[in-house]
Amino acid sequence: MKMSMSMLCLFTLFFLGVLSLANGIEDKCVACKAVAEELEHGLSNERPRNHLDMRHRLDSKGQRKGKVIDYRVSELRVVELLDGLCEKMQDYTLKKIDSNKYEWFKVSSWDNLTINKQEARAYSKDISSYCGRLLEQTEDELAELIKNGSVKVGDVSKVLCQDLSKHCNQISLSKLTQKLFPIKMVLMKKFLN
Repeated sequence: MKMSMSMLCLFTLFFLGVLSLANGIEDKCVACKAVAEELEHGLSNERPRNHLDMRHRLDSKGQRKGKVIDYRVSELRVVELLDGLCEKMQDYTLKKIDSNKYEWFKVSSWDNLTINKQEARAYSKDISSYCGRLLEQTEDELAELIKNGSVKVGDVSKVLCQDLSKHCNQISLSKLTQKLFPIKMVLMKKFLN
């Protein structure tokens, strides 16, 4: 019985270690909010656009055929908002607020950074790749919501991080690790005894 308990303990520790290593972004809610902030910035900086005139063909009478598409509901608008979003996230890095709290912020000048620049660049790559995974998971639904007008300035974080990705509804890995830490200690004591 003691062998199986020790195997269980080792498996649990291994699983928790792999789980924490596989998750490059520890708090996905905070990272998602940073991506939502950048998308909201793009929404707020949109300029009014004319409708897209897709009447390029002429019929036998010389009349233009096709349709006129409202820019606000067009695929072009979605592409312009989402294309390059994750590349813009490479301007973000992680800043420690206090011992347990971190925040993503946009770097205005990498040369004037007071924190470790190499570490800051690694964080920027992490959030950029996180953004790519986030968009891969939510892009179709997000595109539809943008086209039907459901994504407005001020609501992007709620729509993207709560409704679509559910990253701000789930318990974060750091909180899960804190809750599992006493269990890990009990298993370790049993393993050592």
